[in-house]
Amino acid sequence: QLTESGGGSVQAGGSLRLSCAASEYFGSRFCMTWFRQVPGKEREKVASLEGLSRPFYADSVTGRFVISKDNQGMTLYLQMNDLQPEDTAMYYCAAEEYLGYCPREFGGFTSRGQGTQVTVSS
Repeated sequence: QLTESGGGSVQAGGSLRLSCAASEYFGSRFCMTWFRQVPGKEREKVASLEGLSRPFYADSVTGRFVISKDNQGMTLYLQMNDLQPEDTAMYYCAAEEYLGYCPREFGGFTSRGQGTQVTVSS
């Protein structure tokens, strides 16, 4: 069970930190991923912790977003800085056991949240 929070409305250039609270421990042997979706478009993979690999970031957010998790492995974060109107979307977190690879699509994850809305105005 995953629950996102921290979404809201900000002006361009502002920051938000999203949280994804888990009901169970997700250690280093898990894929923990943030996706986002704009109505009418496909869900996009934004950032991911994949086993012990370096964090993955989509090109559109590299240098602005940072993914992390707490030491207890129970909460995933997405620090979003210098937000732009094109970052407006519903943001979702997902988790899956890491078996050498992580699912590409949101639907491939066993644990998925319901989403939190981020709206950035110009």
